[in-house]
Amino acid sequence: MNCSTLGIGLAGFGTVGSGVWNTLQRNGVLITDRTGGSVELAVTGILVRDPAKARATAGDVPQDLFTTDWRSLVGNPAVDIVVELIGGTTDAFELVAAALRAKKPVVTGNKALLAERGTELFALSKEMATPIHFEAAVAGGIPIIRSVQDSFVGNRLHSLVGIINGTSNYILQRMTEAGLDYPPALGEAQALGYAEADPALDVNGWDAAHKAILLATLAYGFSIDPEKVHVAGIEQVRPIDIAFAKQLGYVVKLLAVIREHADGAIELRVQPSFIPKNHILASVNGVFNAISVVGDAVGEALFYGRGAGQDPTASSVVADLVEAARALRHTAGHRGFLPYRDSGTLLPVEETETAYYVRFDVTDRPGVIAEVAKILAESGIGISGTHSPVNPEAPDAEFVDMVFLLHTCKFGKLQAALAQVEALDCINSAPVVFRIEKL
Repeated sequence: MNCSTLGIGLAGFGTVGSGVWNTLQRNGVLITDRTGGSVELAVTGILVRDPAKARATAGDVPQDLFTTDWRSLVGNPAVDIVVELIGGTTDAFELVAAALRAKKPVVTGNKALLAERGTELFALSKEMATPIHFEAAVAGGIPIIRSVQDSFVGNRLHSLVGIINGTSNYILQRMTEAGLDYPPALGEAQALGYAEADPALDVNGWDAAHKAILLATLAYGFSIDPEKVHVAGIEQVRPIDIAFAKQLGYVVKLLAVIREHADGAIELRVQPSFIPKNHILASVNGVFNAISVVGDAVGEALFYGRGAGQDPTASSVVADLVEAARALRHTAGHRGFLPYRDSGTLLPVEETETAYYVRFDVTDRPGVIAEVAKILAESGIGISGTHSPVNPEAPDAEFVDMVFLLHTCKFGKLQAALAQVEALDCINSAPVVFRIEKL
């Protein structure tokens, strides 16, 4: 390897890893030209689990680049920058930590690793004066990380609100446009490759939550414990909820909300929400992501693009590679992500406030609405509307859905009231709650 080239160790050669290889092969000369000849990148090692599979699918990749030993990859003197794309939080942690100790910059798209074990890794990054870059960890090809780190560095960020999981967004769109129930909409997403065979992290909200934790830590400078973040997924969304939202002038989206309050406390939550159909986020469909950022100087800025996929994610990885290479060449540049204060306050979810849509599965008998309304009234929660739709195919059904629209109140107050409601003998399952957001 000549002195003008930096070696890249790719840990993982799946969808994103092969996309990084293809992008560098296709645009390597262009990247060098655009950086004034200061950055020339070459893949000098590739970590894979199954060499036989890699050889069958890798095409023009030299076979001597492959290894199954991550220690060999990190220790390879021809590798200057390590790209972690293997996922998970165990082996990936060991690999990234070893690379940092070897003073080799790391590029990763692993949001779970950084959200759950970032405190340890960023402390090590600081100790070793070696950066971690992670643009690909949030919103695929959308440059939101670098924007928060660099472009908004002079802003106090009031909020970051967005749709940051494309799988859930696609499922909700199909439920909205085609009237599908949740299971067939999920099946369609899996058939198209938008959802994994095990879609849990996408549909239960935790993929979006990991990304939101990273954004919040960047914006407000302190590490956040994932166990203190309120997360709800889309598994309980039904066509009746979609229809009610439409009647009321809303659409249903899995929304990540990050907001700074006047006292400095940070609100952070992920859940299905009703958002006004005239808000720009309501028009974000398919596997696309969008994030609205509000700062005291910039005002509102919207970031929109593909939130996943081979080429968009590879685009972000390669951008981070160029940044890491520049820092190595010129001993300058940011260190990716370093919290700038030791602690901060996460607003307890019980203290957060919105209006609510609540659906109950009830046994249809006289007085049900009055019983529920009495508990809500005694809890100081206002009711703006109730509805109990009749199924024309079963007008005399014993079990029905009943919907309450509730005025703005603290979530803790609502939880306490719903616990009492759920204890009624006419309530057949836990109430389903959606936030009604003002954006």
